[in-house]
Amino acid sequence: MKTAFASRRLPIAIALVVAVAIYLAWAKLSGGGLPSGIASGNGRIEAVEIDIATKTPGRIKEILVNEGDFVEAGQVLARMDTEQLEAQRRQAEAQRKRAKIGVDTARSLVTQREAERTAAAAVVAQRKAQLDAAQRKLARSEELAKRETVSQQVLDDDRAAEQGARAAVAAAEAQLAASEAAIGSAKALVVDAEAAVDAAQAAIESITTDINDSTLRSPRPGRVQYRVAQPGEVLSAGGRVLNLVDLADVHMTFFLPTAQAGQLAIGSEARIILDAAPQYAI
Repeated sequence: MKTAFASRRLPIAIALVVAVAIYLAWAKLSGGGLPSGIASGNGRIEAVEIDIATKTPGRIKEILVNEGDFVEAGQVLARMDTEQLEAQRRQAEAQRKRAKIGVDTARSLVTQREAERTAAAAVVAQRKAQLDAAQRKLARSEELAKRETVSQQVLDDDRAAEQGARAAVAAAEAQLAASEAAIGSAKALVVDAEAAVDAAQAAIESITTDINDSTLRSPRPGRVQYRVAQPGEVLSAGGRVLNLVDLADVHMTFFLPTAQAGQLAIGSEARIILDAAPQYAI
């Protein structure tokens, strides 16, 4: 009889021990053993991540770092293939050279047109002198015709000569005006050619900037977390090559129940226990 009673008590004792162990484990995990005024919770450590990405589309030529490497600010991390950009720069340089030749040609044309204007002005002066002489001769012939000392034919010839001289002056003045207009057009060509030089220079500077940006550098000290792409891959503009972590800017996001979070003040002391090293409190 006693043996049967003892056999019944043994499972009950084991069940009680298991229940106590479960309670103690729950109390430890739930933080029930913490003193009053101290709260606990879970959180995660985070750091500022930086994506090293391409500015322009292209193919990755080489990546100079591996995952886990520490890098310094300004260190070259990767290079993009710049053969196409360099070809575009050579083309822009050729266009600039051609535009400079155009400027010289346009300036030479301005000089030529100015010389033509000077010649036209001289012709105008010559034609005016001829008109003045014809007018004087006509006046004398008209005076002599009144006295009937010259024939009507001479008078008619002098009148025709005066009208011809007047027309020659008008033609010379028109040529002078055309020469001045040609100078304005030639100067406009100079401005256009100079603008072409400036445009080609701007294109060269823009392409040079893209070539320089094809060398990817670290913006700050940190550690390489991921190699997102590999050499030989073609990326679009903004394509990610590497991911860095700034170890100088590390923070922790901590989670607490609402009731406990509302009782915390800024500057309250906190201790961090890492899962990898629970024996140390930070």
